[in-house]
Amino acid sequence: MSNNLLRGTFVLTLGTYISRILGMIYLIPFAAMVGTTGGGLFHAGYAQYTIFLSVATAGFPAAVSKFVSKYNALGDYQTSRRMFKAGILVMLITGLLAFAILYMLAPWFAIAALAERELNGVTVEDATLVIRMVSIALIIVPLMSLIRGFFQGHQSMGPTAVSQVVEQLVRIVFLLVSTYIVMNVLNGGLVLAVGYATFAAFVGAVGGLVVLFIYWVKRKGTLLAMQDNPIEAEPMPLGRMFKEVFRYAGPFVFVGLAIPIYNYIDTLTFNRAMLSTGTEQSYTMDMFSVLLLYVPKLVMIPVSLATAFGLTLIPTITESFSNNNRGLLHKQIDQTLQVIMLLVLPAVIGLSVLAGPAYNVFYAGTSEEIGKHILMWYAPVALLFSLFTVNAAILQGINKQKLAVISLVIGLIVKLSLNVTLIELYEGVGSIIATAAGYIISLIYGFAMIKRHAGYSFRLLIKRSVLITILCIFMGLVVSVVFSLLSIFINYTDSRLNAVIVVGIAVAIGGATYAYLTYRSHLLEKLLGNRLNRFLPNKKRSVE
Repeated sequence: MSNNLLRGTFVLTLGTYISRILGMIYLIPFAAMVGTTGGGLFHAGYAQYTIFLSVATAGFPAAVSKFVSKYNALGDYQTSRRMFKAGILVMLITGLLAFAILYMLAPWFAIAALAERELNGVTVEDATLVIRMVSIALIIVPLMSLIRGFFQGHQSMGPTAVSQVVEQLVRIVFLLVSTYIVMNVLNGGLVLAVGYATFAAFVGAVGGLVVLFIYWVKRKGTLLAMQDNPIEAEPMPLGRMFKEVFRYAGPFVFVGLAIPIYNYIDTLTFNRAMLSTGTEQSYTMDMFSVLLLYVPKLVMIPVSLATAFGLTLIPTITESFSNNNRGLLHKQIDQTLQVIMLLVLPAVIGLSVLAGPAYNVFYAGTSEEIGKHILMWYAPVALLFSLFTVNAAILQGINKQKLAVISLVIGLIVKLSLNVTLIELYEGVGSIIATAAGYIISLIYGFAMIKRHAGYSFRLLIKRSVLITILCIFMGLVVSVVFSLLSIFINYTDSRLNAVIVVGIAVAIGGATYAYLTYRSHLLEKLLGNRLNRFLPNKKRSVE
């Protein structure tokens, strides 16, 4: 069973990362076709969809997965199947409601995002069309998510992984092909092209749903064989079932909404704040799309890799807390947080130093100066994203879900209170500072709660973090010197290939430097322990 679980987790993680990588790469040709104006219009539509999708699903699919897994383990397959059937009905209803509300209120959301009737040639009617076209996906995406959760509850990760990749592939192919055809063959204009680009969410979801249906047909016999309970169980009332599921769902929906809500606050306030200072509409739209669509995709690269590694340790934290094994619990928290520091801090420093060529690798010709400036400031926030995600997961692991929600709410209040003022003072950088302030306050509260309720001491974490910071600063200096030397011979702004060469060489040398420093300081062995033995010389070292 453990081997199956490990294999399933690996398959699901692999599928998720392939999907995320595809979701980042497609922006290269998309940005080249639609530019910053099209990117801003695309984000104005997609930001609404992301929030409505999170509300429509409300953490329900992940909660159903946990519910099904629990009752299958008890041998009560009938309760699992009843929950699945009831969940399908709930997701259909919430999906239709979310679609109807977003479709009808699209004009209001459009003017809230643009801040004016027309912004750099994009009208409220244009944004309304885009929002309505993406809203159609809400009809089936929640249902698809629930079916994935049901399969995962049976420890079957393949359907979710494959359907995610197929969904993303279908969406991207439709998005790019339709955008190209509308703009270059039919001469349908930018607005219609972006509209079809957002409608691709529905087309991709259909592709993912077809994959899940195929899996269902193939595995129907196995699933039906589980209908007969090996144990006697009283039928559970639907009310009690839903109460249990929503208890599971609460933390999923609130913590999962953190980054989208921060992003959405900017969606509703950024343009209004910029225009209130007399800033030109074209510059405002350029910064809007760079800040909220293009740069965040790059910043999430180190976040995704590191948090995945750290979050794999959370189930063991839950087990240690449940068994009241405080020594092991503290060691696991230490390891989780230190690994995040080890992986993310060098990545964000490198990304800040190489902001110019890194942005050009993906978005050459798309507001390069703005992109370089925003990426340089935004990259360090990736560390806060990672720490917050793990911080919230640890709070859930020690059964303090409500405190994770409180932590998020406090941070959002800080973001809301500072955002407009800081944008008016420092433009896009002001938005980034407000986001960082919100996350920092959330982290301070979250860490204080972990200390109080888990008896955790930060001494070792602080000590190791200081060492990691010193090594990262040295690595950053090496990368900066390499970048400066390369700039004498290669101008990264001349072409995307030049930017790739500069980034590739600088990252290789910087990465090798950091790996050597962490190895020689015994930091790698202290944090990764036995995992590293197969790759290192057979030398005995003391592990603190």
